[in-house]
Amino acid sequence: MRTRSILFAAIAAFLSLITAAAASAREVTHAMGVTEVPDAPKRIVVLTNEGTEALLATGITPVGAVRSWLGKPWYEHIAKQMDGVTVVGDESAVNLELIASLEPDLILGTKFRQEKIYSQLSAIAPTVLSERIRSDWKGNMKLYATAVGKLPEADAAFKAYDDRVAAISKALGDKKAEKISLVRFMPGRTRILLKDTFAGNILSQVGFNRPANQDRMEFADEVTKERTPEFEGDRLFYLVYDTGDGKTAAAAADWTSDPLWKNLAVVKAGKVEAVSDAVWNTAGGIIAANLMLDDIEKIYGLPASR
Repeated sequence: MRTRSILFAAIAAFLSLITAAAASAREVTHAMGVTEVPDAPKRIVVLTNEGTEALLATGITPVGAVRSWLGKPWYEHIAKQMDGVTVVGDESAVNLELIASLEPDLILGTKFRQEKIYSQLSAIAPTVLSERIRSDWKGNMKLYATAVGKLPEADAAFKAYDDRVAAISKALGDKKAEKISLVRFMPGRTRILLKDTFAGNILSQVGFNRPANQDRMEFADEVTKERTPEFEGDRLFYLVYDTGDGKTAAAAADWTSDPLWKNLAVVKAGKVEAVSDAVWNTAGGIIAANLMLDDIEKIYGLPASR
């Protein structure tokens, strides 16, 4: 009889554990399907730079993250917050063994980069992937925040950001009528960035116009120096993605000293601004978005809104 009581007690305890486990997990729909994630994950690995900023902005420090595209290993604007975080590769080449060694209870990434290794990631821990990156940072942050149980914090961050955008847009007034040209110098290539980019998306949110040839919801046009006249606008922002060897900076200097560049009306008008590639493009998250708004305020002589 005593044995039977012990058996029943053990079964009840087991069922209680199952019930508790089920109650502490949620289903999250994402780019690869539906995944059951823990309610309060403690050890999170993030595989996108925008995802890193989403976590930091909601009060979470990941145990592992992909290195920043620029920085050693983190962007300057997040370096202090990332102290002690393990580098697990970069967005395009993550280290699965290292990720597994961190014993995560949740992995966040993007189908755009990690679709081919999704099954391997899922074998390590529940994995939630966004569809893609580029101009989708707010939707992706909402997905990541949902997965980690920080949606109220994300909503508060969105409200603060949207309030800033509205205030800056109002303060700019007629200056928003300027047609903004956006150019990026990269190793061995140069691009005109269009509206389906991080910076292009934010410029649109503020209410800026774009030159007719850039007014498209597409990613970018890769151009040669002969197409420099296509950079024309009322104001030109340019980014230099320099990984540290100086080659891209040298190429940008050569391009901007060319007669075709110097003949641009926007150059002659003195309305050309060099801006941070990390902030205006590669970081891609809410922290960078606010820093980009800081830049716009400074460039246009507006009072700081934070």
